[in-house]
Amino acid sequence: MNPLRRPDWLLVGSFAALTILIHFLTNGGYGYFRDELYFMACGDHLAWGYVDLPPMVALVARFSRATMGDSLFAIRFFPALAGGATVAIAGILAWELGGGRFAQVLAMLAAMLAPAYLGVGNLLTMNAFDAIFWMGCVWALIRVIKTGDPRWWLMFGASAGLGLENKESMVFLGFGIVAGLALVPERKLMLNRWFVLGGIVALLLFMPTLVWQAMHHFPMYEELSNVKGSTKNTPITLLGSMGVQVLLMLPPSCVVWASGLYFFLLSARGRKFRAIGIAYLVIDVAFVILKGKAYYIAPFFPVLLGAGAVQLESIDGRGWRPAIRYALPAVIVIVGVMLAPMAIPVLPVETFIRYQRMLGGTNVRFETSKTGVLAQNYADMFGWPEMAATVAKVYDSLPPNERAQTAIFTSNYGEAAAIDFFGPRYGLPKAISGHMSYYLWGPGDRDIKVGIVIGAKEEDLKQTFGSVEQVAMVGTEYSMPFEHGPVYLCRDPKLPIQQLWPRAKVYR
Repeated sequence: MNPLRRPDWLLVGSFAALTILIHFLTNGGYGYFRDELYFMACGDHLAWGYVDLPPMVALVARFSRATMGDSLFAIRFFPALAGGATVAIAGILAWELGGGRFAQVLAMLAAMLAPAYLGVGNLLTMNAFDAIFWMGCVWALIRVIKTGDPRWWLMFGASAGLGLENKESMVFLGFGIVAGLALVPERKLMLNRWFVLGGIVALLLFMPTLVWQAMHHFPMYEELSNVKGSTKNTPITLLGSMGVQVLLMLPPSCVVWASGLYFFLLSARGRKFRAIGIAYLVIDVAFVILKGKAYYIAPFFPVLLGAGAVQLESIDGRGWRPAIRYALPAVIVIVGVMLAPMAIPVLPVETFIRYQRMLGGTNVRFETSKTGVLAQNYADMFGWPEMAATVAKVYDSLPPNERAQTAIFTSNYGEAAAIDFFGPRYGLPKAISGHMSYYLWGPGDRDIKVGIVIGAKEEDLKQTFGSVEQVAMVGTEYSMPFEHGPVYLCRDPKLPIQQLWPRAKVYR
């Protein structure tokens, strides 16, 4: 097999364009996702950091709204581009590792149809951009190993630094790669000033957020510690994590990425890149130990798909070649199309529910919250406009003099962000909440005498207000069960809201 001298850019561009087109055609389905509403709220409070995230996704949300408006297509425009870039990177890495056209096609096909990448490319979340920065680091490492030119560590540092401004999990990739290199002869590649300079570049790029975190007493560390000590995330073992990865990356594609692990860990051809395979194992174990969600490792998979495609391309056995060249891609396409509705909203919701039942249920749960007829990835797209409309009816029922002294309090950032996004059409004030960054934004300095409260327990409210009355219910057929509940109208607070506020903090 003679590898191409350069990537087949027509193939790479075609797969990227097709991926972007898929997202453009489907990213208007259902409604705004809980986290998207929150990130748009963060974009209204631009800062170098937030309780639970770095600033990049908030900046993307702010820019998208300023340039294209508030539509689902607009706020999901850049995630769609990131989805195309993720697929393209899988093909480019296949070429970097010695693959020809078939390897590039197979790697990009598997990446394009992986439910993990289909799903995140269709939503404005940090996860949509994660793989780009992770693979920027891995690509730089491959170039260092191949060329011996240590200046590629600068690219590594730049990608790592930008990745840290996107999501804190970039730390795990850096740890995994350093650990992997330390265990192989290529450790000598770290013994030069360019490696140190790359680290300095990463630190400088992340420094504004690090300073912000320090100025606010490291709320992200507090939040992560609370999550680790709670039952929020679904507990998972290392074996269970591997099983989830098979589903997230598409079951038949496990042949590809498992071959990638073989390439890195066992093959003679991949020996000099062994640190990459070790890094995957280290990161996977770390996420399990620290009770991370199983999809946190997903940004690592483009390089496993690229390496696996190279390994499979090299198999010349007469019996295996047709299966690898024709049967495997065909099965990936068939199963990928079958499972696509689980990741992107291509079906009307009622049709999807019937289709899901027909498949026997293939959704993966990452949190312990009870779900209804829809898994959380879709259920969190429903109920927000109706919630705002219900709150607006309560607000409009108040005398004008009371409205001026009324606050809308919610139990979580999704509810608060929904009020902030949909509320202006009803003339609602901004919501307040003790959850995540809403706690830092505070209740303002208004003299609040009336509260419209969502998601709280009546007995708790009676300890804070002299009068508590249930006036409405929120929740829709498809929304998360914990979003079904009463709306309370509360009067006569026993203390000013500013004095009560420290009790409201919820970082998890």
